[in-house]
Amino acid sequence: MNPSDGGDSIHHGAPTSATAALFGAPDLRPFASMSLEEISRAAGLHHLHVVAWRDFDDEESGGSELHAHRILSAWADAGITVNMTTSTAPGRPPFVTRDGYQVTRRVGRYSIFPRTMISGWKGTLGRTDGLVEIWNGMPFLSPIWARSPRVVFLHHVHAEMWKMVLPRGLAELGDTFEHRVAPQFYRRSRIITLSSSSKAEIVGKLGLPAANVSVSPPGIEAKFAPGGRRSEVPLVVAVGRLVPVKRFDLMIEGLVELKRRQPELRAVIAGEGYERPALDQLIRSHHAESWLSLPGHVTDDELIDLYRSAWAVASTSLREGWGMTVTEAGACGTPAVVSRISGHLDAVVDGRTGLFFDDAPGLVDALDAVLGDEVLRKQLSEGALEFSTRFSWDNAARGALAVLAAEALRRRGPPPVGA
Repeated sequence: MNPSDGGDSIHHGAPTSATAALFGAPDLRPFASMSLEEISRAAGLHHLHVVAWRDFDDEESGGSELHAHRILSAWADAGITVNMTTSTAPGRPPFVTRDGYQVTRRVGRYSIFPRTMISGWKGTLGRTDGLVEIWNGMPFLSPIWARSPRVVFLHHVHAEMWKMVLPRGLAELGDTFEHRVAPQFYRRSRIITLSSSSKAEIVGKLGLPAANVSVSPPGIEAKFAPGGRRSEVPLVVAVGRLVPVKRFDLMIEGLVELKRRQPELRAVIAGEGYERPALDQLIRSHHAESWLSLPGHVTDDELIDLYRSAWAVASTSLREGWGMTVTEAGACGTPAVVSRISGHLDAVVDGRTGLFFDDAPGLVDALDAVLGDEVLRKQLSEGALEFSTRFSWDNAARGALAVLAAEALRRRGPPPVGA
């Protein structure tokens, strides 16, 4: 049996939208044609609380924080009162209202976990009809203290990431807690993840029941669309936090090798992170400063321009729940060359919207194939553009709220008529 079988899943071959399989699950069917406002009313979800390690304004925020921001913004826009509790961020105020939802930055990076658990146990987090826990490596153990209906956003298993960012002893402790300890508390929890491949890994590696894991893909904002002009010379773009899991050192080495095959090659790696000094040094060691740049943080408009001008977007990441930069670029008509990992397996359709690679030589070969074959590049571009139309943040927000609503109705039954 495929570990992703059971529960709610998305399959690329489905003729309907990317959320059709999700809403096809028995307990979610009543919500399939409902708006966010209608789902909220039907399940009595008027005040929601979210607990997360980081929020969208954090200097280390990434795809998980972007996903949460889009979902919470949509819920707030539908009239739901949404409050998020997260850790403090350097230079950021302790309270902020962002796109309609309230963020409270309580305490430090690691003390946020025990402090939130204690507050939840005491019931001092505030009024809530439902709770969303964002499990990003270290969980908040909401099954122990949460009293309201709840769901868990879990984008992917961290696995090798622990040893990439922590000393050996702490890495082993984190890995053991993620794989052996935490899952014992979450066997009855409703989990929401971004992709079928991530679901398979969550089920297979963490041992959580497949029937409790729902798949709700992320969306793409309308501003990511074709336009502008392609670069006159081969241009490869990569986007992400400059941290070990993204393996941008592998990307740089591959681009240096690719330059020997594609002499006019230019490349841009956009993003910020603590690995920047090492990556800068690696680029200098290859004397690649004239054609390979690290511009740091870019605005959304600058990012869209990069996607539109690129011949390919690339990702060497070791772990992804989805790979939102890939589908954003696809919405601009730009094909992808990505590592064959969970998350990417759903965000890219091999040979249709982009190409996969399995190792460093494969990265070079795949990029060379896309850059060197105009017919292939055009086919992949058209496929990526068509595939991107399946994803919207409205569907993502409705999908996540529907899972929470089903849990609320299961636990307390529908509200009285007229409520």
